[in-house]
Amino acid sequence: MSTPYKCPSCKTNRSRFNIIDQVVHSVKLDPQSGEVVQEYNQGELVPFHQPYTGPEQRVQCAVCGLVEDEIRFIKFAEQ
Repeated sequence: MSTPYKCPSCKTNRSRFNIIDQVVHSVKLDPQSGEVVQEYNQGELVPFHQPYTGPEQRVQCAVCGLVEDEIRFIKFAEQ
């Protein structure tokens, strides 16, 4: 995270951001109640339950509130 950011939405913010750490919880829900029936660890996922492959972190502009992947803020700062 030692690269400059610039918000692609408000186009002015280069200094105030929130770094959001994403924590994955793989679960099976009851279809009627929505309650958690089972929690899975990364190594014990069953077929048809794909592991999370998204980013570990997201970035939020602390001025306008836009939440995006870090690469979007980095690329906009390079322009």
